[in-house]
Amino acid sequence: MPEIREYELFEIREPVSQTIPFVYNSPHSGRIYPPEFIAQSRLEGISIRRSEDHYVDELFSAASPLGAPLLLANFPRAYLDVNREPYELDPRMFDGLLPPYANINSLRVAGGLGTIPRIVAENMEIYARRLPVQEGLDRVESIYKPYHAALRRLIARTHVQFGFGVLIDCHSMPGNVRVAGSNTRPDFIIGDRYGTSASAELSRTAISILEEMGFTAIRNKPYAGGFITEHYGRPARGLHALQIEVNRAIYVDEVTLEKHTDFPLIVNAVTGFMRQMASYVEQFATDTALAAE
Repeated sequence: MPEIREYELFEIREPVSQTIPFVYNSPHSGRIYPPEFIAQSRLEGISIRRSEDHYVDELFSAASPLGAPLLLANFPRAYLDVNREPYELDPRMFDGLLPPYANINSLRVAGGLGTIPRIVAENMEIYARRLPVQEGLDRVESIYKPYHAALRRLIARTHVQFGFGVLIDCHSMPGNVRVAGSNTRPDFIIGDRYGTSASAELSRTAISILEEMGFTAIRNKPYAGGFITEHYGRPARGLHALQIEVNRAIYVDEVTLEKHTDFPLIVNAVTGFMRQMASYVEQFATDTALAAE
């Protein structure tokens, strides 16, 4: 597997000029695994890739041609998860004491899915042995903090240029996800932290666009948005953050991780969604609560 170098940790795919008030972010689609990480892991091959948001960066690759920047991670989520607080760390994973500011009691840490995950999907333990505390802290310093600094810059620049901004945090979900109390399998889930990270009108519009395209789309359940959506969404300031989850089963074989033959059709559908969202915001932003007062 290719070695991660500093300049390859993440990419910003910029448009020639930013023409729409959107920032797209794909924090979990990274698939470059550091050799030292593979050596530390008890998993190999496809097993260690179970936590990836497979090919989500490709699904949303039209962002820059449409006039918006796309930030994407090259490092894998199993190595470091930037959709967490910076120090959601599990003391059971480390040799030595974590610093007092570490959040060791979060539900995500308890589930094995902290900033440095203990497991990949299906509860498979990643590491063969404990990690040195300093190694965990170094990952936060060298990867997490630069990534979020880049994301903050993109959002701030967009906010200054347009007077408001919309962050779309792009993810995928397992094909077996069902709506609670039913057998409905959503194709997409739009998360807005139950109305706190984006205007309700923006969320409803996203759902409506997807449904008109023939997809099953629901809001917030079971995925309402993670740290990124919660942290960057400030509707009262004209900063809106939506999380979008795409059902992997509609575009990839979840066993082999091979793309379906109709993968390009899903890319086209996602591109159409992005285009319609931009059109809606361009047309109605001044008539809704999108722009800050």
